[in-house]
Amino acid sequence: MHFVSDVRGLRFTMQRTLKSLIRPVLRQRGFSTSSERIVASVLFERLPVVVPKIDPVVYAFQEFSFRWQQQFRRRYPDELLDKSNSRGKGDYHIDYVPAPRITEADKNNDKKSLQRALDRRLYLLLYGTTDGDSTGKPVWHFPEKVYESEETMRKCAESALKNVIGDLSNTYFVGNAPMAHIAIQPTENQAESPSLKRFFFKSQVIATNKFNIKKCEDFVWVTKDEVLEYFPEQAEFFKKMIIS
Repeated sequence: MHFVSDVRGLRFTMQRTLKSLIRPVLRQRGFSTSSERIVASVLFERLPVVVPKIDPVVYAFQEFSFRWQQQFRRRYPDELLDKSNSRGKGDYHIDYVPAPRITEADKNNDKKSLQRALDRRLYLLLYGTTDGDSTGKPVWHFPEKVYESEETMRKCAESALKNVIGDLSNTYFVGNAPMAHIAIQPTENQAESPSLKRFFFKSQVIATNKFNIKKCEDFVWVTKDEVLEYFPEQAEFFKKMIIS
């Protein structure tokens, strides 16, 4: 009996010593402590629908490359070219009409529509109160949720997006790890508020052009340049994080 109690006491002492050694290491490496909150935020994007216009400089280079290669191309016999041109002829005829690049949503500057800026990536922003902001005032933000007891951070991010759009069947989360994170310290007026670490996960729109956005006062689908206008204080961070 004395031997068992001694072993238990030794084990308890070792656990306390191990915790006291690990705790400073966790703080140095940036892991969460009791005085800060962790937030999973979702960068929900719609990929380009049409091929972006070629930059004039790129177009000029491609034209030059084509003409340069034509000088050294192999010369085929005219008989062979005549045979290749005669293939595929028939009674059928296909009328190809390209889709317009400028839509009604572009003309009306309708930022609630996904049918705008078809050659750019669009990102969902919400306006309203959020758990990631301690002021309690409505602000523009990405879909987000404070990490509580979820199995993983990605599960928390999925829950944040699901609370907004209701169903994840038309979404695709890119990877299990966050794409970026930012640490936000409380201001002088929020000295009693805990610090915050916001981890960003990327998710993409799949096979739909409309969502039933809820649990917010307003929302917009905006390009990268427009995102920077909504977050001027963090513009440099988002400029590096968002690639488009």
